[in-house]
Amino acid sequence: MAEKKHFHFVGICGTAMGAVAAGMKARGYVVTGSDANVFPPMSTFLESQGIRLFEGYKAANIPADAEVIVIGNAISRGNEEAEAALERKLLYVSLPEVLKEYFLRGRRNFVVSGTHGKTTTASMLAWLIVSAGRDPSFMIGGLPKNLGCGALFTDSDLTVLEGDEYDTAFFDKRSKFLHYLPECVVINNIEFDHADIYNNVEEIKLSFRRLLNIVPRNGVAFVNGDDANSLDVASNAPCPVKKVGMSAGCDVIIDGLDYRPDGTSFVLDGEVYHTDMVGEINVRNAAMAISAARFAGLTAQECRDGLATFEGVARRQELRGEVNGIKVVDDFAHHPTAIKLAVAALRQRYAGARIWVLFEPRSNTTKRNVFQKELAEALAAADIAVVAAIADLHKVAVNERLDPDMLAKDVAASGGTAWYLPGVPEIVEFVGVQAVAGDVIAVLSNGGFGGIHQKLLDRLAQNATAV
Repeated sequence: MAEKKHFHFVGICGTAMGAVAAGMKARGYVVTGSDANVFPPMSTFLESQGIRLFEGYKAANIPADAEVIVIGNAISRGNEEAEAALERKLLYVSLPEVLKEYFLRGRRNFVVSGTHGKTTTASMLAWLIVSAGRDPSFMIGGLPKNLGCGALFTDSDLTVLEGDEYDTAFFDKRSKFLHYLPECVVINNIEFDHADIYNNVEEIKLSFRRLLNIVPRNGVAFVNGDDANSLDVASNAPCPVKKVGMSAGCDVIIDGLDYRPDGTSFVLDGEVYHTDMVGEINVRNAAMAISAARFAGLTAQECRDGLATFEGVARRQELRGEVNGIKVVDDFAHHPTAIKLAVAALRQRYAGARIWVLFEPRSNTTKRNVFQKELAEALAAADIAVVAAIADLHKVAVNERLDPDMLAKDVAASGGTAWYLPGVPEIVEFVGVQAVAGDVIAVLSNGGFGGIHQKLLDRLAQNATAV
């Protein structure tokens, strides 16, 4: 692809696609693109970079002189532009292939992977490096508050990537992270997820084994030494492996934990660190980020300074507002384990509060019945759980669907308190009537949940006005 000059991105307004498209434009390439949803802020950002955008997918959108068609992960067969690329025998590639050839080759790439904590750990690692005076490239599937954007490509030899095990494109079913030329890999944990493309956890573990198979001998893999699946994956890895965790067999030991409402202190490999974040999951995320940063060449003090100023990631335990003593918190948790960890962190941050969880089954896995039992156990950890209707119900076969009404009943059977309220209006009104000062309302979804956060705050404000 090196001699090609004009790249056309199909699905250009996705966060990663847009960032890479802008990066290619900055390198002097001609870039055009199309998307079904062309709207700000991504559309205005791309247009400001001089990138021509087409709204909707039409074969005629592909410019006659386009030499490479970059097809996004969300694009499937039947898309007019994808079909045109196939029929016209054009050179088509995935986004990870473009990353590999134009942004990653020849660089020190730090790939953060795992079922939980990828975004936070990658954000921490990128910030530790930035705060130490380096200027790394990074691509992260979230918005790190310190960094102001989820992706940036610089001339540094260091790149931090959130490594997803999800498939690459409709024509390449390998995990995306296998394209990232890793020198350093972090494996936070491994559980079953992505039920739309994996049948069981063994298939997921195979993808992680393949990831470790391409880490060079002068690189390293930091794996969760307390997680059986991670240890299994790393057991015969051809690259150096360091186990990070709380058990005695780990190479890098986490101990001296001091949990407080305003943050957590811990000792890692003999050095004391503090983070304003709460919960065991974030101690583990920080330990991984520090371990990788030390491998990148940072000192313990540089890591300590960076961690102390890390502000977190949007939609991870993010306080969206408080009305009349009732807090509304936004969190991305949707996997059963992530829900348990989120509730535990909330109990640390808001000691003594009544914790609500408003859960939207939206991910490709939680819309399915594979976690019917596990979700009930996770939601029972909250004081009050409310389960919404499945988002995009038509996309899941009837016999595979989660039963949200039964889920609420199962939560009650597990010792919790739960209701099934299908729509956002019913949920908002229910919370508006039932919530009292001191409550924490946690909204858990990997989507927008119908803008429920602001609607909750507005409804709670009506109570305050009435008083």
